[in-house]
Amino acid sequence: MSASAELSVAGVSVTFGDAPILDKVTLQAPPGTVVGIVGPNGSGKTTLLRTIYRSLQPTAGIVAIDGADIAAMSIRSTARTTAAVLQNGSGSPELTVAEVVGLGRNPHHALFSRDTAADLQAIDLAMARTGVTAYADRTVGSLSGGERQRVLLARALAQHPRLLVLDELTNHLDVRARFELLDLIRSTGITTLAVLHELDLAVRCCDRLVVLDHGSVVAAGEVLEVMTPELLRKVFGVHATATRHDDGVIRLHYAATPLAE
Repeated sequence: MSASAELSVAGVSVTFGDAPILDKVTLQAPPGTVVGIVGPNGSGKTTLLRTIYRSLQPTAGIVAIDGADIAAMSIRSTARTTAAVLQNGSGSPELTVAEVVGLGRNPHHALFSRDTAADLQAIDLAMARTGVTAYADRTVGSLSGGERQRVLLARALAQHPRLLVLDELTNHLDVRARFELLDLIRSTGITTLAVLHELDLAVRCCDRLVVLDHGSVVAAGEVLEVMTPELLRKVFGVHATATRHDDGVIRLHYAATPLAE
């Protein structure tokens, strides 16, 4: 698998009509880190991800991978570098797991080419790593939510990306499945940018956090630097503190009266 990439977002703005969605967003994701994107609903998290995997062209600013502006790269080159795992993105439910995972090899194919031995090996390894080999011949529509999310991740890993972009991958999963999936993502060593809805998961599983509010970055950095009581109160409306425990895990602790006025 290719080495991890360095992601740089500089002054990215997005406007729909007269409505600004993102305003001069700047962030860094060093190679091999897991960077969480958090913020209230409507803060621009998904829009930011869409600009990074080129589903949306920014009004201003630059998204760069290892210093190269992705706007100057071919679509195929971008697809070989960045894999996006989106909510409800499993495709046709009648496809088998092996077929869906195999789609991850498309950026490496010439038109009408067949899978090579290297492709088949990449598919097998991705399924093994994500624990879905036993489901290879089952249709995606027959799987549970957690199983489908693992299949989506396997498709992304088969792509051999250097950057993973994840849009609320843990939504609608039970607690065990959420931790298993995030632990698996961390184990890949691939630079990862993940929108996470749950702050508890974000502080536990990410190396760095970027907080968006009303389309702007209001804080960015290591978890304990970002998740101050003042920010949690102002942006998320809760009384809470983030603390690193003796086991090295960062956890949020809510006050007896958790809701801020």
